[in-house]
Amino acid sequence: MTENSVSAGTASDVRALLAAALLTYSGGVLMLVGYLLLSGVFGAILGLVGAVFGVVWWRKVHGDKVFPRDISVKSVIVLVAVGAVLTVLAFAMAA
Repeated sequence: MTENSVSAGTASDVRALLAAALLTYSGGVLMLVGYLLLSGVFGAILGLVGAVFGVVWWRKVHGDKVFPRDISVKSVIVLVAVGAVLTVLAFAMAA
């Protein structure tokens, strides 16, 4: 059996999976916040632009890779915090 040269281990793979899910979720919630803030499609488009800039920033922080081989736990925690804040903001705006 050949060794997997792409993976850095199971924990690294789980962190990459969490990062992918959280980036997708945060981008969607950011679009929702934009939609709720400006009450229309224009707000959703601005939210999408913000999400794209967020991914570009994330890539720059992690050495020109969106999902580097070893994503730090700190980065995943930051994504959880951003997702939580955006979710609370969306709930507050919808109420």
